[in-house]
Amino acid sequence: MNVTYPIGQLKKTVQELNEQEPNISVSEMANRLERSEGEVTLALPSQYVSTYSGDKTQTILETLPTWGRVTTIIHSHGSIFEAKAPFPKGKVAHGYYNLMGRKDGELNGHLKIDLVTDVACVSKPFKGMESYFIGFYDQAGNCIFKVYLGRDKKRQIIAGQIELFNRLKKDLSNGK
Repeated sequence: MNVTYPIGQLKKTVQELNEQEPNISVSEMANRLERSEGEVTLALPSQYVSTYSGDKTQTILETLPTWGRVTTIIHSHGSIFEAKAPFPKGKVAHGYYNLMGRKDGELNGHLKIDLVTDVACVSKPFKGMESYFIGFYDQAGNCIFKVYLGRDKKRQIIAGQIELFNRLKKDLSNGK
């Protein structure tokens, strides 16, 4: 990722902002700091973020369909689209990771995963609630899409998903 100012200074600034406003979202931090969401995400304090190379993208996408209902958020030129459904299975063909959602509400589409340079697993409180997501970023630090852990009708994270999230981080860190 092309960071536009010294990463040490950005990390310090992000940490200070987070301490002043612990419930601020990453995207709001990025707006205030006039930096890309990817830059700010990767500069979060280590207790909130684990980062990985974009070459882990396919491995992550192949894991997600076993997690149950999640919320996928897609960013496109300032617009945000959400899908609350299990993440679909997919396969690589013709230069894309092709999502094969078969059930109502599941995503279909074609991800150009070779454009993902950075992946971040983030667990940072938001609006007083625990929040977990996996963010996929391009070279310029733009967020391509995010997958948030799902919530039940009581707005609690779906049972077992935090354990799956933490297991994924461990497996990625161990090179699996």
